[in-house]
Amino acid sequence: MIHIEKEILDVKEEVVLIRRTLHQIPEIGFEEEKTSAFIIQKLEAYGIEVYKHIAKTGVVGYLKGTIGDRTIAFRADMDALSMEEKTDVDYASKHKGMMHACGHDAHMSIVLGLAKLLSMHKDKVKDNIVFLFQPAEEGPGGAEPMIEERVIEKFHIDKIMGLHVFPEVKEGKIGCKKGPLMAQTGEFDIKVYGQSGHGAMPQKANDAIIIASNLLSIYQTIISRNINPTEGAVLTIGKMWGGERRNIIAAEVCLEGTLRAFSEEVYKKMKKRMIEIANGIEKMYDCRVEVIFRDMYPAVNNDENMVEDLVDAIGGENIDLIEPQMIAEDFSYFQRKIPGIFFFLGVKNEEKGHIYPLHNSRFTFNEEVLLTGIQVYVTFLRHIKGVAQ
Repeated sequence: MIHIEKEILDVKEEVVLIRRTLHQIPEIGFEEEKTSAFIIQKLEAYGIEVYKHIAKTGVVGYLKGTIGDRTIAFRADMDALSMEEKTDVDYASKHKGMMHACGHDAHMSIVLGLAKLLSMHKDKVKDNIVFLFQPAEEGPGGAEPMIEERVIEKFHIDKIMGLHVFPEVKEGKIGCKKGPLMAQTGEFDIKVYGQSGHGAMPQKANDAIIIASNLLSIYQTIISRNINPTEGAVLTIGKMWGGERRNIIAAEVCLEGTLRAFSEEVYKKMKKRMIEIANGIEKMYDCRVEVIFRDMYPAVNNDENMVEDLVDAIGGENIDLIEPQMIAEDFSYFQRKIPGIFFFLGVKNEEKGHIYPLHNSRFTFNEEVLLTGIQVYVTFLRHIKGVAQ
């Protein structure tokens, strides 16, 4: 169990209040106006230099170190999900149809708690510290727009850290690993165009349902026969529809799905095989198949040295070397530019009923974990000598 220092325990009341306030005002990506205003208010109250309206609603707090040879960023995502809350807590969402069901309220609270703590001991802060509040992680993605607005260059960020509350890891533990932690992800839409006809005269038509069914079956061989079994990859078609009525042969069928992989090479190979198979189906059935890809987030790929520093800082007994997860995170865009580490903050607590997964309308957690998140960040900074003992 990670020991929580007295000074961090002393900010518990404020950090919990911050979390509950943010939990009540969930907002979707690039519309986090109330959230942004609250963060700005807190940072200014702590005496942190504030930069507003980065990537629309993003906020950056900057604390100059006493030496300032290095700059470390701590990233928190700000947005919520479009879903109705069913937790029955007395600080539930006040925005109908919106909820912090992915724990971003926790992430913001932890970084604000860190900002408060460091602001109280500015004389001990050697490195420059950036408190980076990013919009739209759930979509369409706020990390890339912040990078395009040159947030890394403007603040001379050398390294970046991020975390995510995670109900698959036991409360009090940290889930992390070197290298790929989360998958590269993308979406695809497929439209199959056949020829309509009467169900009683199939010979005069070209059944898009039959064509799409064969296409779907062949696609399932990509993972099993074209990808090395030691590589992690997922190809899922989650939605399929088409046709007009029971006695009409369908002229058009649509399929929607997702691609995920830890390796960019594997991801590209999957896309290439999908196109090749679609072209083959077109020739086989004399039809037209349209495949549309939307590449989303790259893989979260942890810097090996930073992972070693984290293990050394908080102790290997407090870390679960977790298996790579097929979920995705746009924190990965920062890691493409600078060394970065992302870890899971365990919140699973069966005794207290904290068992619901992320993106569930009943998702909640023990607020003690907020202090654990702050403690991990502070201990890491001390270990790399960014903050004096």
